[in-house]
Amino acid sequence: MNVKRKYYWLLVIGCWFLGACYNKKSSTRKVFHYNESSGIASLDPAFAKNQSVMWVVHQLYNTLVQVDEHLNIVPSLAKSWDISEDRLTYTFHLRNDVFFHDDAAFADSKGRKMTAKDVEYSLDRIINKQTASPGSWIFNRKVDSLQPFRIVDDTTFRLKLLRPYNPVLGILSMQYCSVVAREAVEKYGNNFRRHPVGTGPFQFVAWEEGQALVLKKNEKYFEMDNAGKRLPYLDGVKISFYDSKATEFLLFRQKQLEFINDIEASFKDEVLTKKGTLRKEWEGRIGLQTNPYLNIEYLGILVDSTNELLKNSPMRLKKIRQAINYGFDRRKMILYLRNSLGTPAESGFVPTGLPSFDSSVVKGYHYDPAKTKQLLTEAGYPDGKGLPTIKLLTISIYSEMGNFIAKQLEESGIPVQVEVVQKSLLLEMTSNSRALFFRGSWIADYPDAENYLSVFYSKNPAPPNYTRYKNPEFDAIFEKALTENNDSMRYKLYQQADQIMINDAPVVPLWYDKVVRLVQTNVKNFKPDALNMLELRKVQLQ
Repeated sequence: MNVKRKYYWLLVIGCWFLGACYNKKSSTRKVFHYNESSGIASLDPAFAKNQSVMWVVHQLYNTLVQVDEHLNIVPSLAKSWDISEDRLTYTFHLRNDVFFHDDAAFADSKGRKMTAKDVEYSLDRIINKQTASPGSWIFNRKVDSLQPFRIVDDTTFRLKLLRPYNPVLGILSMQYCSVVAREAVEKYGNNFRRHPVGTGPFQFVAWEEGQALVLKKNEKYFEMDNAGKRLPYLDGVKISFYDSKATEFLLFRQKQLEFINDIEASFKDEVLTKKGTLRKEWEGRIGLQTNPYLNIEYLGILVDSTNELLKNSPMRLKKIRQAINYGFDRRKMILYLRNSLGTPAESGFVPTGLPSFDSSVVKGYHYDPAKTKQLLTEAGYPDGKGLPTIKLLTISIYSEMGNFIAKQLEESGIPVQVEVVQKSLLLEMTSNSRALFFRGSWIADYPDAENYLSVFYSKNPAPPNYTRYKNPEFDAIFEKALTENNDSMRYKLYQQADQIMINDAPVVPLWYDKVVRLVQTNVKNFKPDALNMLELRKVQLQ
């Protein structure tokens, strides 16, 4: 790093931390520290496609509606909304007390009031091809093609759908739909990714990529607690970027970080028992938080019969894909590799934690080596004879899991070679249908099973349909579910669609995840939720 730049960077942070109080222990401010080992690609909500970006965007911006800790859709920038009788028009009544952060993009550098015009601009920006947002798909074939977003007046915004679509409020709670200011986007251009201007509880101070990102309390934030005190309680947030999980754990032990998300394989046995509880020597020293997490870990299989990769591959055969699903022990994998932190995925793709989940209705796969051998024989590969080696692409932190699966599959006659690649390369290959067999995960963007089943809707591109799955029967039931207003009927349709897809086996579900956090004992009101969103508005440090 350039010496002058580094000095400036330290000076900026030092000044903000009250007279160069850059050292956590000597700071009088209440600053929440966490580490982002994967780095942060952008602070522009139009690019909030992964957790690291979503977490920080959630601190900087707001959406029309939000999801509470019980997975209910509740007001945020919109204080209320009306739905027309035909369920095609949603009218949102906006708060009149929301201001953008102070920034040079505005006159006199003072943040102006947010209006319906900002909502229209922000949602239009997502679907504008020039933005190239990875979230543009969220409105595909859902909103009116002529005038989907309309300003009624400064505090009234209207959204029009092509057809009834029940999960639309969930869509609007996604970080992609955060409200931005046109002035800031136009002033900073491509640099808007690192100079965010929002309405959220925290505002941007400085970001030195690979070093740290600092946010400070938004003194004009609109939300209050039950006693009428303005949120947030914290003075700021500091994010470090150590790429080593071992370093992250060491910093947590030294109380330099307020929490760590998930527990890396190399030290999980030091902290947790096989049953997923804290070991005795850690009790009272730290807190362990677990919660059902709307995330499924899986192996994806490309099933597009027109793709060259499938022409001579046995993976084009449903029975081979089913044989893989029966060929390894998910329960043993979760016990020994995950310390029981997760639920073996023996139902469908829709995970536990959602109201439509029912393992007694949607039947998935369990460990059955005899069934694997039977399917191999029926597919023309008795005991795996003549079956070419199948390459499984994964990233380094899942290599142990990949090797466990490969070893068990080999015992059943299915040869698998695990190849570790960079995360960015794997994402590029799956997005462009160049990965035949790959490790993946799907985190809910909003709490509805539609979000998971959309991964297999044939009219969706990759993302989210990385396997390029296509089944007209699945599509018809999925589309019917989207217009069904009765919750229990909609859940039954979701279950039917999930079962059809699971029988076709374009994926190998591994486990339904859990939020797992190690937290310092002085951190209060820090609650996990099923979306694993980083919620800091009501957090207090004692």
